[in-house]
Amino acid sequence: GAVKRPVATLGATLGATLGATLAAVLGLLAGVACQPSAPAGAAPDLAVLAQSAADFEQARPGRPLEFPRDHGAHPGFRIEWWYLTANLQDAEARPYGAQWTLFRFAARPAGALDADTPWQSEQVFMAHLAITTPEGHVAFQRYARGGDHGGVAQAGARAQPFAAWLDDWRLASTGDDWLPLALHAGQGAGQDGFAVDLRLDGTGPLVPQGEGGFSQKHPGGGGSHYYSQPFLAASGTLRVAGRAVPVTGQAWLDREWSSQFLQPDQAGWDWFALHLDSGEKLMLFRLRSRDGEGDYLHGVLIGGDGERRALDPSRIRLQALRETAVAGRALPLHWRIELPEIERALELQPLHAEQWLELDFPYWEGVVTVSGEGPGNSGRGYLELTGYPP
Repeated sequence: GAVKRPVATLGATLGATLGATLAAVLGLLAGVACQPSAPAGAAPDLAVLAQSAADFEQARPGRPLEFPRDHGAHPGFRIEWWYLTANLQDAEARPYGAQWTLFRFAARPAGALDADTPWQSEQVFMAHLAITTPEGHVAFQRYARGGDHGGVAQAGARAQPFAAWLDDWRLASTGDDWLPLALHAGQGAGQDGFAVDLRLDGTGPLVPQGEGGFSQKHPGGGGSHYYSQPFLAASGTLRVAGRAVPVTGQAWLDREWSSQFLQPDQAGWDWFALHLDSGEKLMLFRLRSRDGEGDYLHGVLIGGDGERRALDPSRIRLQALRETAVAGRALPLHWRIELPEIERALELQPLHAEQWLELDFPYWEGVVTVSGEGPGNSGRGYLELTGYPP
């Protein structure tokens, strides 16, 4: 049946790491969802993301994105997500962050069951909610099978009018059009209550990632279908320990689906999504090879008009300035990014070093600030790190 496991931890943020999520849901499908979370210091096993998924649909180049269809679910693929991050500030310009993600997992290929009832659905959903404050972080997670379970739990996604939800956690269009969107998610009440209520207005176009919406993830091929809505103006309220905090800022929505994200020789990734003060957006990721010899780099600069400029991976310089001890790991939280192709040099630092989550599988994800001389070299965004062992 449906399972919900809310978890709140001050001092540890929640992110959208794929390996952690998939492993957690595999545990759910194996009937162990009521067991305790992984102990502190346990290493995430991202190898599951490299398992063959031949019975599922495969992400391949040449499949054009189609809207509104692709705002909804793709049940023939093994995994997908609707992933929103928001860099926010209050009336005193103090920094906040919010993150909400809905993950969908196919337990079996579509049609594998003779009967697909809500209680025996092939589709399993997990949702993440996190709030970053100037002082710390809170994080929650929930699970449910797809469909309506007589009011016990429900989860799903539809294309038009767009909505993605798990119980009362919901990201949805406010009308028949794709934008604006509204996000509501919360946990607890009174002084123990935390919630996000945001309106998200479009300030620029939707952006296909990679080649026409196919994002390669390995030198030998393989990848995902991927698009972003990085131009979102956010306004609304955070509830932090029962206190209402009006906020405004910028948000970034990522949509991605595939059946095999990693190859067996890949260990994890470093991912950057940055709002630059010039109005541009910068997305970079590095998929790290296990032997340290075949990392896969990708970067794109998105102009304020939505025009994409793919960056030459051979000219992207990602330098970890130093490592910080977090949860028994040495993590690269401070970075220098050199992009001579577009004459940019950026330095990143985390809002808090302890933006580490300890849920079913641990990883680091959080708010970062961007600094540098000249236009386009300052801003803020999110950084995610996975696959770093203790």
